[in-house]
Amino acid sequence: MTKDGAVGTSRLFTAAVTLTPAEPEHFDLAFTAVTQACPWPKAYGGDLVAAAAAAAMRSVTDGKTLHSMHSYFLRPADIGAAVSYEVELLRDGRGYSTRQVRGYQHGKPVYACLASFAAGETGGGTFESSQRETAVARAGAIPDPDDLPTSAAYLDAQAGTSLAENSSMSERSRAYWSGGRSFDMRHLPGPVYLTIEGDRVPHQAVWVKPCDALRPVPGLSDEQRDVAALAYVCDYTILEPVLRVLGLPWAKPGLVTASLDHAMWFHRPAEDAGAAGDWLLYAQEAVAADAGRGVGAGKFFTRDHRHLATVVQEGIFRSA
Repeated sequence: MTKDGAVGTSRLFTAAVTLTPAEPEHFDLAFTAVTQACPWPKAYGGDLVAAAAAAAMRSVTDGKTLHSMHSYFLRPADIGAAVSYEVELLRDGRGYSTRQVRGYQHGKPVYACLASFAAGETGGGTFESSQRETAVARAGAIPDPDDLPTSAAYLDAQAGTSLAENSSMSERSRAYWSGGRSFDMRHLPGPVYLTIEGDRVPHQAVWVKPCDALRPVPGLSDEQRDVAALAYVCDYTILEPVLRVLGLPWAKPGLVTASLDHAMWFHRPAEDAGAAGDWLLYAQEAVAADAGRGVGAGKFFTRDHRHLATVVQEGIFRSA
């Protein structure tokens, strides 16, 4: 346990984005990574997004930085098995470069994305979204993360209650939510693990921070590692505002969720992404839910209100 009460370590993230160069079979470059342990039947989607981001970044060597990714989850990926990330060098221009990354497991594609890199330009003006204008901020003051309970503290308080006993939460999923995801996550107005804590509204926020200092990742600069960290952590909670407004906690018996597609934009220069080592506010909203699918959108802000990145994701929701 860290001094601020967080449980766990960020080693899981480090392992997820540690790539081994391999011989390509389909495209120009290839790397392998192993999906990390989680208590679900399939691998965590953030493993795939972050590893693909790392593979794409390792293929761009002229100083351009990742500014957007557009991904599709094609098949469930097995846990603890290697994924081969093959990179196609689609274009290298003076201002922009484009990569396709496709993840293969057991000979079948499980993931695909396009990633774009920019050299950066001066002039043109600047603008960024205001944290104060997010739905969660308009609903009331945003507490400091130190004033909110950790996931471990919340779940410890629920141990042995009828809420916990009548849920699908296992000891493995409790341990995973408590400290097995590399990042400390503190919810506003409250978590949606066992029940919907707070109102059933289409918005929420999550303070996120690595459980401990992020470690060096072979083949990535610290700035690139921090970009990969945002790509990794964003997937854990991006669909939660949809769960919240539908009244579906994660541990509802019979609930099945899966990610379909994912888009992410990195707005600030790479050095600002170093803020990933500190607390970030992840302000989230439900965009739509119908026909068994839902869309969530989120924005990452630093503690001094800098808008780092935007995420949009669609997922499947099935409830018995």
